[in-house]
Amino acid sequence: MSAQLADDELLITRTFDAPAALVFSMWSDPEHFKNWMGPETFECPVVEMDFREGGKYRAMIRSDEHGENWFGGVYKEIEPYSRLVFTFIWDSGGPSDGVETLITILFREIDGKTEQIFHQSGILNAERRDSQMGGWSSAFTKQETYVASLIKPEKE
Repeated sequence: MSAQLADDELLITRTFDAPAALVFSMWSDPEHFKNWMGPETFECPVVEMDFREGGKYRAMIRSDEHGENWFGGVYKEIEPYSRLVFTFIWDSGGPSDGVETLITILFREIDGKTEQIFHQSGILNAERRDSQMGGWSSAFTKQETYVASLIKPEKE
């Protein structure tokens, strides 16, 4: 599920057949993060994380068509397995370069499945919001596939 709340924000909800601790680790563990971050034609070869409140992160996604795209931010709130709040800033010279947005992610575990509720605010305009919606939705499809690959051996 996704929703456009206003020209400067978006909401995307995905449900994973995995516990909240694993879904949360997709955002907190650099090795997990690099396995799914970025739209489907991108890879994420560089991730640096100081995963603590006030800590910074920086990463790069790249594709043959779009080249390298760097982004980073600061962790504002960390509630393990339930809530994560951080800033997000592109620094690759594109149309949203230098615009700080705020991302809040809620993780709700119900009967062994986890609902990930992703909210981003402070987006430059409706055009950039729509672009972000497409990029994040594609990345979350990769995230679903990656999470499933990690839990599949446990269910066999």
